Amino acid sequence: MLINDIQDEIIEEFSSFDDWMDRYSLLIDYGNGLEEFPEADKTEQNLIDGCQSKVWFTAEMQDGKVVYHGDSDAILVKGIVALLIRVMSEHTPKEIVEADLYFIDEINLREHLSPTRSNGLNAMLKQMKLFALTYNAKQ
Repeated sequence: MLINDIQDEIIEEFSSFDDWMDRYSLLIDYGNGLEEFPEADKTEQNLIDGCQSKVWFTAEMQDGKVVYHGDSDAILVKGIVALLIRVMSEHTPKEIVEADLYFIDEINLREHLSPTRSNGLNAMLKQMKLFALTYNAKQ
């Protein structure tokens, strides 16, 4: 599935809720469904700078595609991590680097985050793109 198709699915899922409390619940549900992140990977090296809560990301190449893994110690942020992984994982580095992540604005996510959480979102996106750029350079 293309990155834009996944973004469109997410926009549709969020549009079925008018209230942001329901949307927060949806984010928390995404976080609860996140794959278990190994304790051994919760290192300083995998910690995302600029996040209010602790957020860890790792990435690996599998069959020419970047596969992300992540976690957070905050339930809402863990949902954001899950959302970003859903959109960006299992795509080629080139697709990730060139992706226009319009879903964030379409669902008004940034607008409903505190300034520090919004900065954290930007830091997560930057790190995910950096992983993809690194893998792209190695190809």
